[in-house]
Amino acid sequence: MANIIIGTAGHIDHGKTALIHALNGFEGDSTNEEKQRGITIDLSFSNLSFGQRNIAFIDVPGHEKLIKNMIAGAFGFDYVMLVISAKEGIMPQTIEHIQILELLGVKNLIIVITKKDLVDENFLEEQEKSILDYLKSYNFDIKFIKRVSVYDENSINDLKNALFSINSNQKESENFFRFYIDRVFSVKGIGTVVTGTVLGKKIELEEKVFLPHLQKETKIKNIQVHNQNVLEANISNRAALNLSNIDKDLLKRGDIISKKGFLRGFNSIDISFNCLKDKKLNHNQIYTLFIGAKKLDVKVLLFDSLTTLEKGFATIKADENIYSIFGEKLILRNQNETIAGGIVLNPIIDPMNKNQKTRLLSNLAKKDFNEAFKVLLEAHKKGLGVISSTQRFALSHEEALDFAKNLEDVFIDEKELVIYPNSTKNEIEIFIKNIYNKNQYALLSASSIALRATWASLGFIQEALSDLVKIGFLIKEENLYKSANIKKDIKKDLEDIFLNRLKSEDLTPTAPYNIYDDLDIDRKLGDDILKSLTAKKQVIRLQHNLFIHFESLNKAVKTMKDIIKKDGFIEIFNFKQRYDLSRKYLVAYLDYLDNFSDIKKVENRRVFA
Repeated sequence: MANIIIGTAGHIDHGKTALIHALNGFEGDSTNEEKQRGITIDLSFSNLSFGQRNIAFIDVPGHEKLIKNMIAGAFGFDYVMLVISAKEGIMPQTIEHIQILELLGVKNLIIVITKKDLVDENFLEEQEKSILDYLKSYNFDIKFIKRVSVYDENSINDLKNALFSINSNQKESENFFRFYIDRVFSVKGIGTVVTGTVLGKKIELEEKVFLPHLQKETKIKNIQVHNQNVLEANISNRAALNLSNIDKDLLKRGDIISKKGFLRGFNSIDISFNCLKDKKLNHNQIYTLFIGAKKLDVKVLLFDSLTTLEKGFATIKADENIYSIFGEKLILRNQNETIAGGIVLNPIIDPMNKNQKTRLLSNLAKKDFNEAFKVLLEAHKKGLGVISSTQRFALSHEEALDFAKNLEDVFIDEKELVIYPNSTKNEIEIFIKNIYNKNQYALLSASSIALRATWASLGFIQEALSDLVKIGFLIKEENLYKSANIKKDIKKDLEDIFLNRLKSEDLTPTAPYNIYDDLDIDRKLGDDILKSLTAKKQVIRLQHNLFIHFESLNKAVKTMKDIIKKDGFIEIFNFKQRYDLSRKYLVAYLDYLDNFSDIKKVENRRVFA
């Protein structure tokens, strides 16, 4: 089914809610307060269907004190139905709604002049001309204009037909599912239900989704679109999602639902902004930010000014994380006054100086991602993750890789999706050289080096190793690399080194992985050496991570038996009196004593059988 979301906009009492009721019978002002006051206080949602076409209406409040609720719904609009009374024409909240819609980038406009029965035809003509003249200064695509009265069924049917003739979904598909919560409630026997508008990509029944602010994954138990159970909700669907094992008290309007691994939250983001006419943003001042269905107080820090600006770049700082994406629209207000609209340019905080940040934002504003990549690589010399490009640039991994491949002097690890400046390869090569210069018996694999240089991907390390082989610094043997100065097979030498180390450590041998790292040998190779020494009975394995030289173990056994002869028994207390060892070693040696036929265990003591 083709889906369109149409939001209403306009001044209070211009007939928005009455018009929706005439179109589909939905009574929007449903709360007692709304009915008593005669105004829409919160968002209301309804729909109108014909054949395979469905229109979802979001009716927003027109009162000046409820603009925040209007903004919470406007981000999801495909089209706006601007409702203007034939008798009053454009009024203050009509203007503010128009300004907000333009700031949010909503282009598709439908004009409905209501209450035409209250004026004569000449006045109606003049009113329509006046409305169109006013809108010329804005960048809207006006689809059509209709004059209606809720008491004139023909005019309502004419509007219905016109609505069903417009193109379906106008939103651009993104790279992942996003869903701002605008309502949350609990249904007995069902659990937590949230409503909102599907953004990005569709969501399917039983699919796992992620709540970034809770860092928790959940599953979609049920989906309803316009009160019908469905198997999936597509982009621009108004949907109700039944979430598994989530307490409703943990959720609120403005929280976002997405897919795991796509969105990271930061307590500051960078934006470009434009103020409304005769308005300015003040540096280091608190404003109210509206982004998606979320509202929060933030501090605005201007670039290039310590006073005020009408347009430019700014950093938004909040007391909580913001989960946004490149290109997302936002509104900044001061108390009850709309000041500016903005676009998220940099949703991910980067370690960079002001000059780099300014160049980055300038390139992002132009969508010059090639240059943006270059600036980011200056700040991320130890690797820039392509996987973040879905949030950072609103690009798929494939699109981001295509941009990366056009960059010069970089190494791209397509498997790990990381980009490195080639200058950094020199850094990893120096790191590897230092290991082999300090220890001529070093014998390492790429994976062993990756355990030490955790910032470098396996592919990047492998590239550096290959370069060191080409220049004759290293020799490759199977998957291991040794110094080119060592011509013989050093594995036998390493066995001797390993055995001598264990012998010197006596009753307190080091854990294997620590020995491997100290000797600069690959972990698999180290395991093989230990297996060989164990098979030869030169080393005894006492526990998973405890290997001891056979002579040291024999000495320990003799000592323990001597204690039994003197004290009549041995346990941890009198063993530790003779040997100040950690409990790990004491327990291991006592357990090993149980292997001898002349020893038996009585409770926690060992005695002669």
